[in-house]
Amino acid sequence: MTVLKRVLLPLGELLVWLLVASLIVYALLSLLPGDVAQVILGANADPKAAAAVRTRLGLDLPWPQRYWDWISSLVRGDLGISIVSAEPIGPQIASRLAVTGWLVGLSLLLALVVCLPMGAYAAVHRREGRGFAASALSQVLMSIPAFLAGILLILLFSVTLGWLPAGGYVPLHEDAGGWAAHLVLPVLSLSIVQAAVMTRYVRSAFIDVLADDHLRTARAVGWRLWPALHRHGLRNASISLATVFGLQASAMLVGAIVVEEVFVIPGLGSYLLDAVSTRDLLVVSDVVMVIVAIVLVISYLTDLLIVALDPRLRIRATSRQGDHS
Repeated sequence: MTVLKRVLLPLGELLVWLLVASLIVYALLSLLPGDVAQVILGANADPKAAAAVRTRLGLDLPWPQRYWDWISSLVRGDLGISIVSAEPIGPQIASRLAVTGWLVGLSLLLALVVCLPMGAYAAVHRREGRGFAASALSQVLMSIPAFLAGILLILLFSVTLGWLPAGGYVPLHEDAGGWAAHLVLPVLSLSIVQAAVMTRYVRSAFIDVLADDHLRTARAVGWRLWPALHRHGLRNASISLATVFGLQASAMLVGAIVVEEVFVIPGLGSYLLDAVSTRDLLVVSDVVMVIVAIVLVISYLTDLLIVALDPRLRIRATSRQGDHS
């Protein structure tokens, strides 16, 4: 199998899973009780008016026809018009995705900055009290839900100390200082739990590296521990950690939905929850598919990263290509 096939085959699987996910999402939303026309017109709407709304929205068409119209529009880049607000969905998702992207991206960066040294430290000193303390701290932080962390941070830094705003959002292009101030607490609340989770995986990966022959050889020829870990251990550990980081990036995207609601951030998660509350099913299906697509793309990129980090996969691919030739 060539390296090119290792890129194209997972891409084909990604497209297949997107199709399967679209079928599941649309089928589940179609099974939800309630009438969209009644939501739009009110509970005491005239039956004829409700029937006219259903016809206008295509809700009286057969299920396969409605699914085909929806998925074909998505493929063309047309996300449709909101049933409730009558606004185009695409621009709304794009603007809110940018907000969520900043939140998730900064949270993931902070979690990586914290978990790598903390996990390595806990692994190196695992038989000492300080290593046990680092592991215990990560275990405690893992048990704190993101929304609870957000509430506690608001109580401390906003209500008690008055240092940071308790909620809201300011676009970066309008006020960089206000943008940063409004993101500090959401980023902390989202990254605390994920950093603790990733610290446990980093610790486990570095414990395996410490028992590796390459590291023992480096230590035997005079390398100090931390330079040897950086030179010989970090790359080996990164191969196993790449999958974990990819999974946690996806978990952060889902966790951002709750954090955005706590801090009243106009991101993709709040847009989804608003659409659910108003039964704007087209918005719900579009947003869910965008989230699913992002998760699958993260998984795809993680697979490519593992191939890039692990030379054995590239050598195996090259040798198989030579055997077939």
